[in-house]
Amino acid sequence: MSNGGIPLALRISGLTKSFPGFQLGPFDLDLEPGRVLGFVGPNGAGKTTTFNCVAGLLRPDAGDIELLGRPSTPGDARWRDDLGHVGEVGGFYADWTTGRNLDLLASFHAAWSRRRAIDLAERFGLPLDRKVKDLSKGNQAKLALVAVLGHDPRLLLLDEPTAGLDPVVRSEVLEVLWEVLADGEHAIFYSTHIISDISRLADELVFIHDGRLLGRHATTEMAESWRRITFRLAVGETRIAGVAEHRRVRDEHQVVSFAQAETLRHLGELGADRIEHSPMTIEEIAVMILKGGSHAQTA
Repeated sequence: MSNGGIPLALRISGLTKSFPGFQLGPFDLDLEPGRVLGFVGPNGAGKTTTFNCVAGLLRPDAGDIELLGRPSTPGDARWRDDLGHVGEVGGFYADWTTGRNLDLLASFHAAWSRRRAIDLAERFGLPLDRKVKDLSKGNQAKLALVAVLGHDPRLLLLDEPTAGLDPVVRSEVLEVLWEVLADGEHAIFYSTHIISDISRLADELVFIHDGRLLGRHATTEMAESWRRITFRLAVGETRIAGVAEHRRVRDEHQVVSFAQAETLRHLGELGADRIEHSPMTIEEIAVMILKGGSHAQTA
């Protein structure tokens, strides 16, 4: 349960899935209604495997998955209605039009809204009279989004949902997702390589590398804590508090700090001068965390 007594949108406990040469987990993860959790990591880190386990497309080797307080039951109609999954495989009939594919989906979901699906298709510029096999990659991505949003699921699993979309359509997709969250009852678990998009939407980011979670951080706290700092200091080699990366040319230094207050305080104690600092983008911070995973635990 969440702090307010409302069931968690998603609860993962002890999830483990192994393949030859790779193991995901074990790890725990939860997501409250009304929140967006970004999933960040390089290709092969385990993001898609995690999503497929949650969506019921893969059976975990160990662990439990609950959706809205109920155990994972992919065959249950209510479970299907509560979950919307955009993954790597669309699963549409290639020789059918987009409209016919959407009409078929309506028969599987009691909460399907044809009006909502048509409205979304218009907003995304998705042609309903084109065969799926004739769609561009971008329009196939739009179709996948309309397909999951048409039945208004309370948990969205979005695995690279804006891949292949131009910036204007990506912005429209983000706007629609903001609208989905407005009632506080929906939640989004979102994975993408376009960090600038996810940073606009996510409340928190979870970092994963080689199947292992590196840490979980609020995006606002990351933006406040991380700084690029330059200064002058004549002393020899020294370890500066709160620093993830340190470069030096004679007396001129540049550091990346994951705890700017601690770093600035230490620099004052060391007698550094000409101190200047500038904020970092969430994308820059994400790269630093993934380059040096230990810092994700401390930031």
